[in-house]
This record gives sequence, C-alpha cells and structure tokens, in this order.
Amino acid sequence: MAENSAKSVLVKVGADALLADVQAGRHTYVLDEPEEVGGQDRGPTPYDMLLSALGACTAITLRLYADQKKWPLEAIEVRLRHQRVHRTDCEQCEQEGRMLEEVEKELRLVGPLTAEQRQRLEVISQKCPVQKTLMSGLHIKTHLVPESN
Repeated sequence: MAENSAKSVLVKVGADALLADVQAGRHTYVLDEPEEVGGQDRGPTPYDMLLSALGACTAITLRLYADQKKWPLEAIEVRLRHQRVHRTDCEQCEQEGRMLEEVEKELRLVGPLTAEQRQRLEVISQKCPVQKTLMSGLHIKTHLVPESN
C-alpha cells in the first residue's frame, strides 16, 4: 500500500458495448455496467471498483495498525454504499439540484477488543491512503495523445 507510488493502469473499451478491459500491472480484469443501462453485467461497475479500493485500503490499514499494537482483531468487514444526496449546507443552496457524492462506510470489527480499541480503530479507518486521496480535493489532469497506427 505504497502511498506515493506512481502506478499506471490501462483501460480499453472497444465497440463491444460498455465492457472495459483493465490492465493494472500484471493483473487483468473487466469492468462493465448492468444490462439495464446498456452493459452486459460481465464484471463490477467502475463505482464498485472505487468502493472496493476504499474498503480494501480501510481493512488493510486496520489490519496493519491492530497487528502493530498486538490487538486481538480477528477479522474486519467493511460495507460501503455510494449515493448522491442533496446538499443541505452549501454556498449556493438557492440553486435547486445541487448534489453531493456520499459514501457510507460501515465497519464490523471481529474480536475481543475493548471499547477504546474499537473507537481508535474507527478513527484509524479514516486515515487510509485511499480515503485521504478521495478527501483531499483530488485533481485529475487529462491529456489527449495522438492516435497511433
């Protein structure tokens, strides 16, 4: 879980509906959309993968922390949901339709932990590198490259 590693992921979508072939290092997988929106449902959706990345990073961060502290954390389950919600306090609330992206993250910590350990792990769960990236005001730069023959 190297925080500053510059990894490259290649995503290719051809003429075959909404199916995306992904290559991340030596790993390959597919992403797709559900049939009801024009996909073939042959893989998780891009939002499924985003939530998976956040959930995995959260669980791994908690595992590393608990192991370092030698706490009796036997298992970790992270359930995530993504939704769009109306902004209740925003700078332009008079404009209708202002929406906010929201992820709800539920933690299930298995093991004979004290209440204080559980509370500390909840705080630590919010410090995983993926969550810090998502919360940082992520800037995405897009560059068009020439078509190759």
